[in-house]
Amino acid sequence: MRNFLVVQALLPMLLAGGDLTVDHVTIAGARLKDLEAAMSAIGIRSDYGGSHRNRATEMAIVSFPDGSYLELIALEADADPNRVAMHPWSRSMQANAGPCAWAVRAGDLKAVAKRLKEAGVQVSEVERGGRQRPDGKRLDWQTAQVGEEGRGSFFPFLIQDLTPHNDRVYPRGKPSAPDFTGVAKVVIAVKDLDSAVKRYREAYGLPAPLKQVDKDAGAHLALMGDGPVVLAAPLSSGWLAARLEQFGEGPCAFVLGARKAGRYRTTSKTRWFGKDIAWFDAEKIGWRLGVE
Repeated sequence: MRNFLVVQALLPMLLAGGDLTVDHVTIAGARLKDLEAAMSAIGIRSDYGGSHRNRATEMAIVSFPDGSYLELIALEADADPNRVAMHPWSRSMQANAGPCAWAVRAGDLKAVAKRLKEAGVQVSEVERGGRQRPDGKRLDWQTAQVGEEGRGSFFPFLIQDLTPHNDRVYPRGKPSAPDFTGVAKVVIAVKDLDSAVKRYREAYGLPAPLKQVDKDAGAHLALMGDGPVVLAAPLSSGWLAARLEQFGEGPCAFVLGARKAGRYRTTSKTRWFGKDIAWFDAEKIGWRLGVE
């Protein structure tokens, strides 16, 4: 616990220079209990995080030592239909889409937004948000949408805490999944790989990409530097092409960093850009989750 607290104390300094530090990734479903049960089926515990103030959604959290987390989000049982219709992830939740969005942590949201605008990227006005934890603790943050696509889809949205970050991430005061280090990779389904690479490089100043083909996944992949983004374009018809047709460009899989991955059962393996990735059973959890 002492080491964990030291890392948390140093985290703001370590992350101050990065515009692509994963804050959280979002998995959407119609029922929160089903999302939680799917994670439990592969041995990963989640903590209930509470209802959002939008009168539409509630969430649970799978949190990691580096301060990132998986957000399991679903419609509340008594959700306001009008608020549901307005929600940017309404269709993803109702269709049990699984991965639907991601966010990056902004120590100074206005400064990051300014830099992105100067790079020619559209950034929305800042919005306030929050929720109340089951123990009554109030959480507040502010966000901004990046790009013209859906919220957190092609580009990640920005989030800055107005209350302590740890209060948002650790409902029980510590990571729910300490066997993993954090969210290592966000795999984004795109229609045109070269065009997507160009946009990311212009927005974030990333280096020229490494590329490879994963025939098993039916994808042509691109990785730019040591950041978290893997772009994936379909090689032909298959699950990736079908997902693009249904949901458009956006996250289609997530990869975790591992500390004790051997404790968990995976069903397939691949090698991306020199690193082995083991994949959990997609049929069991309903979406694609890997361990690096």
